[in-house]
Parts: sequence; C-alpha cells; structure tokens
Amino acid sequence: MQVGLAAPAGETAEKPVGQGWLRYAAPPAFYALAGRMLPWFALAAALFAAAGLCVAFLMAPTDAQQGEVYRIIFVHVPAAWMSMLLYLAMAFWAGLGLAFNTRLSSMMAHALAPTGAMFTFLALWTGAIWGKPTWGTWWVWDARLTSELVLLFLFLGYIALNAAIDDVRRADRACALLALAGVVNVPIIYFSVQWWNTLHQGASVSTIRAPGMASTLLAGMLLMALAFWTYATAAALARVRCVILEREQSADWVFMILKKERKA
Repeated sequence: MQVGLAAPAGETAEKPVGQGWLRYAAPPAFYALAGRMLPWFALAAALFAAAGLCVAFLMAPTDAQQGEVYRIIFVHVPAAWMSMLLYLAMAFWAGLGLAFNTRLSSMMAHALAPTGAMFTFLALWTGAIWGKPTWGTWWVWDARLTSELVLLFLFLGYIALNAAIDDVRRADRACALLALAGVVNVPIIYFSVQWWNTLHQGASVSTIRAPGMASTLLAGMLLMALAFWTYATAAALARVRCVILEREQSADWVFMILKKERKA
C-alpha cells in the first residue's frame, strides 16, 4: 500500500502526471476510451440517419422547379460540409503531432483521412448526379467543383504518402506538412461562389443570415449532417484503434489485449 503525503493547510495537492484527461494522450488509455465511445457514436449515427432520411423522403415537399431530384441535397450538402470539416480536423491533429511530437495525434490524423476522402468523393458524386438534370452535364470545371476535386486529391495524396514511407516518424512529418499546406484549399472551396462567377449555388446555410429554405428542409439537412458527423467519429475511433494496435504491437499491453480477445 502506498501512503501519499498530505498537502499543507490551505494548499491543494497537485494531480500526478498521467491523471485527468491528459492520461488519454497515451495510446493504451485512448484505445480503451475509443472502444467505449465507438458503439454510442455508431448508434447515434444510425438514429440520426434514420430521422434525416425520414424527413428527406417522407416529410419534405416536392420542389416546384426541380421535382424530386432536389432531394439529393440531403446527402450532397452534408457530405460537402463533412469533407471540409474532416480535412481541417486531420490537419489539426497532424499539426499537433508535428509541433509536439505526440504519437496519438498523428494516429488520429491517419484515422481521419480515409473517411474524409470518402465524404469528398460522395460530395462530388452526388453533385454530378444533381448537376446532370439541372445543368445538363455531369461535370463542369466550376470553381467550387474543381477545388472540391483538389480536396479529394489532397486526401488521397495524404493516404498514399503515409503508405509510401516505411519509417513511421518520417511518414508522420511528411504527411503533416502536406496536410497543413492543403488547408489553404478549404477557404477556397467555401468562398469560391463569392469570389468567382460560378454555376454552383451559394451557401445553403449561413451563420450570418436567416435560412433561405423551408424549416423542414433545414431540419433534414441538419439531421443528416449529424448522422455523417457521428458516423465519421465512429469510423475514426474504429480505425485509430487499428492504427494503435499496429504501431504498438510489440508492447506488453497489446499482447494482453490480444490474448484476452482470443480467449473470449
């Protein structure tokens, strides 16, 4: 039994290093935390998606000009939001790992990249499906579309660069530099419809003015955005657990976990 020394009167004892929320910076602690949070985010994603799709297909009215095809905005717009948000999150974690040499930060960045690439591709694909009946073509070299395509290439480049370098630390540094350099593309995507004359419509939802759409449509898009966000979180947590096991495979705690799972 260890006996701690009492703090002098009028003073509070400091928490030892490794206690509090900072302990989750260690891969073993975060691995366990991610495992506990993963099912809840997955369940929330399923519930939000069910509610959002219900609003999109059962409650939202048919558009007078576009008919039923406009309903793709319930997937296209939230996917576009998530593509930019996930890139910023990936760049944040990569930059944090580069600045403070924290292993878990780089692992989080690597875990976010595939999901970000998936949402970027989904935004481009649904945009093409929407563009064919409204613009008469699957693709135009529009500023918004082109900058979103560049975002996809940045995600894929990040993934490819990480896979191409065998040394883990060198790969983390190179990927972080690429991610940080690519951040400049995110405001270009967002403000492209204001900076250039484009076919793409303006922002669907703005923080500086009242929504220009029916409340039903707004509710459906926000529900789908929450579904995509919780799904992305669940996917990143599942993937970072795999990255942690891969990088920490020689550690004793990983051996104990694998041994316990084999017995189960």
